[in-house]
Amino acid sequence: MRALKQFSIPFTGLKIGKHDFEFDLDDSFFGAFEYSLIQKGNLKATVELDKQETMLILQIHIVGTVKLDCDKCLAEFNAPIDIKERQIVKFAEEDAESDDLEIIVLNKKESEIDLAAILYEFVSVSVPFIKVCEENGDGQQCDQEMIARLENLSSGTAPEEVKNDEDPRWAALKKLK
Repeated sequence: MRALKQFSIPFTGLKIGKHDFEFDLDDSFFGAFEYSLIQKGNLKATVELDKQETMLILQIHIVGTVKLDCDKCLAEFNAPIDIKERQIVKFAEEDAESDDLEIIVLNKKESEIDLAAILYEFVSVSVPFIKVCEENGDGQQCDQEMIARLENLSSGTAPEEVKNDEDPRWAALKKLK
């Protein structure tokens, strides 16, 4: 994860108040995560860090597009992403975990917060479960030729070349019915 070092914010030198940061999430960002559902994208993340005495409040806004594969026609399409989230970071004496998903607990000895995993998680969760060009894309229509081919194969009226691959032993057994 050293490739994602630019997504860390050193907050110890910052004054109390609000600070703005911008990050570009591109193909190299998504490539740094193993088994990522998203391989390509062009997103801009704006993070407003509100530093307080005992906590940090992060207002995160991510806008852009990610490339997804359509579940209906298998074509690649650009899906728009627009995310607004809030993340709270509290400080504790010892390492602890919070039950609340909106709260991250950091040791008081920490001097920076790594946002790479947080940004990746927000983008990954925003990807629709069923990805269809027509519904989620940028106005792109599904590939009609591919849909016709898939419907032809699923309806049982497959071309003759597929039916000719039948094993003759099974044909002999079918005659016994």
